[in-house]
Amino acid sequence: MKRTSLFDNHVSSGALMVPFGGWDMPIQYSSILNEAKAVRSGVGIFDVSHMGLVELKGLSSVEFLNKIVTADVTAMKGGRAKYTLICNEQGGIIDDTILYRLNAQHFLLVPNASNTDEIMIWLEKWKNKMQMSVNINLVTGKKSLIAIQGPSSEKILGHLLTSNPSHLRPFRCEQSYIKTFPVIVCRTGYTGEDGFELVVPSEGVVSIWKELTALGATPCGLGARDVLRLEAGLLLHGSDMDSNTNPLEAGLERFVSWNKEYFVGQEALTFIKQRESIKKIVGFKLLERGVPRNGYAILDDECNQIGVVTSGTYSQNLNMGIGLGYVPKPFSILGTIINVDIRGRNTPAEIVGIPFYKKQG
Repeated sequence: MKRTSLFDNHVSSGALMVPFGGWDMPIQYSSILNEAKAVRSGVGIFDVSHMGLVELKGLSSVEFLNKIVTADVTAMKGGRAKYTLICNEQGGIIDDTILYRLNAQHFLLVPNASNTDEIMIWLEKWKNKMQMSVNINLVTGKKSLIAIQGPSSEKILGHLLTSNPSHLRPFRCEQSYIKTFPVIVCRTGYTGEDGFELVVPSEGVVSIWKELTALGATPCGLGARDVLRLEAGLLLHGSDMDSNTNPLEAGLERFVSWNKEYFVGQEALTFIKQRESIKKIVGFKLLERGVPRNGYAILDDECNQIGVVTSGTYSQNLNMGIGLGYVPKPFSILGTIINVDIRGRNTPAEIVGIPFYKKQG
C-alpha cells in the first residue's frame, strides 16, 4: 500500500486510515459530517497526493494532448486549466482529469489515483503510435497535492503565498512560493466551494500543511470530500462512469470539443451522438428517510428495476438522502417519482436537477 508524505502526520492527528486506490488514505479525522460542514462554512484542507501528477513537455505536447483528451488544447492559454476526458476508441471514459497548461509546452495532467497506471500506459502507447516528440513523466510522490476548499480559503492562503490569490479566477493557475518552496497554485477543486489546489515539493508538504492548520484550516478526509462532491453533482470515475460509459450518457457532452480535427474516440462518439442515448445519469432526492448507496436498485412504480444507484449519501447540509444513477431516458424527466430499494424497503425519490447544492454568493 502506498503512502503520501503526510501519512505520519495523519496518523499522529488521529485520522482513520483506509485503503483507497492503492493508497493508505485518511477517510476522516473527527467526523465526516463535521468536516463537510467546515468546508461549507469556513475552510478545510485535504491531502490528495494520491492523485496522479503527470508532466508533459516537448515540441509536440499540444498536438499530442489535443488528440488524447476531449478538450480543445490548442485554445488553452498558459495559466489555464480545463476539466476534460480521456476516452478509448469506443468512446468509453477511461478517466476524467484536470489538465493545466503551465506554459507554452509544459502541461500537468491529474488523473484519478486508481487510473494513473492505466493512463501512463495509454499515453505511452499513443505517443509511440503517433511518433510524437513529447516527454511524459509521472511525478506523483516527488510532488504532493493539497486542496484548500471553502469560502475562507482565499483569505487563509493569502497569508502564506508570495503572490495574491485573489486575482486568480476559477480554472486558472500560476507559479508562486510558500516560504522557500516553489508551488503551483490552481483555483480548482472537487467540493463545489471556492478553493485552491497546491502542487508542492513533497519535502515541504508537512510544513505547509501545519502552516495551514495553524491558520485555522480544518483537516478533512476523503469521506467528507465524497459527500461534498456529490452535493455539487460532480461524478466519480469508477462509480458514476467508467470505460463502458460514454460522455453523452454521463451528462458530460459539454466537455467534448466536437470540432477538433481528431481525438481518440471521436469517430465512435460522433456515431453515438447521432443516435438517441438509451440511458442517462440523473440526480434524485429521497422523499423519506434513508441513505442510498452505490449498487442499490432503482425501481419504477410497479417495482420493476429500471436502473442502479452509482453514488449516494446523506447530506447534512440539505437534510436528505441524495444520489446519482442511470435510468432510461423516459424516467429522467425532472419531477419523475422513482423508488430506491434500500435494504429491501422501497423508498420513494424524486428526479431533481444537479448540482444538489450551489455555493453561496
